[in-house]
Amino acid sequence: MSAVDDIEAAGPRVSDDMTVEVALSVMASARVEYLLLCDGDDQRTGSITLAELAVHRGSSTYTDQIQLRDVLADRLPRSAGSPSPSPFSSL
Repeated sequence: MSAVDDIEAAGPRVSDDMTVEVALSVMASARVEYLLLCDGDDQRTGSITLAELAVHRGSSTYTDQIQLRDVLADRLPRSAGSPSPSPFSSL
């Protein structure tokens, strides 16, 4: 196991369908600055930091239904003609 594997294995793993509100509660309870995100097959899909969630939560488009996968999707670069993903696309 490499040092990178050790670091990635050390963080709390959560489902990417978790809402931002629940993720913030998990992070506060676990006293961590980031979460490792996994899909329904328990495959890692990314990670998210407390700072990223705080910025997202403070945006004017935030609702309590937004999931972590929506936050990850917002990170992806879009071409000029691509529409923004809907925060309700996974509902």
